Amino acid sequence: MRPTKADLEAARDRVLSDVLPPGGGALRVLFSGINPGLYSSAVGHHFARPGNRFWPALHRSGFTDRLLDPSEQDLLADLGLGITNLVPRATARADELTDEELREGGRRLKALVERHRPAYLAVAGVTAYRTAFGRPHTQIGPQDETFGPARIWVLPNPSGLNASWQLDRLAAEFHRLREAADALSGLGGVRDVP
Repeated sequence: MRPTKADLEAARDRVLSDVLPPGGGALRVLFSGINPGLYSSAVGHHFARPGNRFWPALHRSGFTDRLLDPSEQDLLADLGLGITNLVPRATARADELTDEELREGGRRLKALVERHRPAYLAVAGVTAYRTAFGRPHTQIGPQDETFGPARIWVLPNPSGLNASWQLDRLAAEFHRLREAADALSGLGGVRDVP
């Protein structure tokens, strides 16, 4: 059921829990959004707003063997995938976040990566990444910088509002990341969703 206007307003500033493998399980890729939108916060699932292309891009890129619904986000842990956000609090728009919140989110994300040690950290949103980590010239794709053992990949924001990155182009960038993560872990192909 779609959230009502009252549900969306009640979701403002709510924190959406991270999706991580239980008990410190292996983490191939930790995806980080900018922050949860009100829709995602209201329904309790990452990248849940209709029109967000995260889940279709994840599937088309070969990370999953079928298109997952946001309500199935916990299945990602069995695939060695996780989801977090730079800033955990929900807002209607990412531009409601301050630069200081993004920088603090960058510190929080770096600590999370050091604790969970994913092979890759994939940040979905180049502008937020630039602000959070003080890297004003960052481009989409793999980065030279690492956080401990984690390599960093900056992805385009999968929001439907990001018109310059249509689904096919977005899925191609996710595919590049999947191939790099597979090569690092010695795995190949699509993972069957449990």
